[in-house]
Amino acid sequence: MKIVGLNQDIVWKNKLENFQLIEKELQNEKADLFLLPEMFSTGFCMDAAEVSDKNQESLEFLKKISIEKNAAFCGSVSVEDNGCFYNRMYFVQPDSKVDFYDKRHLFSFSGEDKVYTPGKERVVVNYKGFRILLQVCYDLRFPVFARNNEDYDIVLYVANWPEKRVGAWEHLLKARAIENLSFVFGLNRIGIDGNSLFYPESSHCFFADGTEISQKKGNIVSAELNLDELKDFRKHFQFLNDRDDFSIVMK
Repeated sequence: MKIVGLNQDIVWKNKLENFQLIEKELQNEKADLFLLPEMFSTGFCMDAAEVSDKNQESLEFLKKISIEKNAAFCGSVSVEDNGCFYNRMYFVQPDSKVDFYDKRHLFSFSGEDKVYTPGKERVVVNYKGFRILLQVCYDLRFPVFARNNEDYDIVLYVANWPEKRVGAWEHLLKARAIENLSFVFGLNRIGIDGNSLFYPESSHCFFADGTEISQKKGNIVSAELNLDELKDFRKHFQFLNDRDDFSIVMK
């Protein structure tokens, strides 16, 4: 499976411009799955009442471009649902099937936990023979929630992870791949956001042994994922058999 991620310089609080930018950047790209950053239509914004998708604008855009590109699209947006705001990661397939994951770990350092409601479900999507765990930004710092119970093959992280802490982002992505014997694709935004935070290019895809397998050209980062190669690696290195048993209690 080929995954293409867009290192997007998100236009602050401007959905239409971001939709146009995405279409322009991806017009000549082909993939099975396209990945967009966290809150790709507005930037990582705490003004949820202002920027949230009241009419599912971002979801409708994902459905439209998924059909046009005949590929799945995945990224997170700010949404309002039953009076609560969520940082919601959509996974949209070209037949318009929609799965979503609400970010579990909210970034209290920026006050996200005061505005958004945490998700209560761990979500794995099945697509083209791969089992894909959906995760958003700050989730990366919490390995228990992402622990592989032999129920997924890929972890997708979409993020707005600024330069000051980007070293942690890159190290933890590799760690999640190694400890879970999984592909890990982490897509970060680029540029400067409305809070004057800078985001360097720092998107990566790692194989289960920690080897980087992504290629980069311009604002595009891509990777070819071979499921048989992963199965062979897991068969040879059966480290998951020795993992600790535990259960996650959602509060």
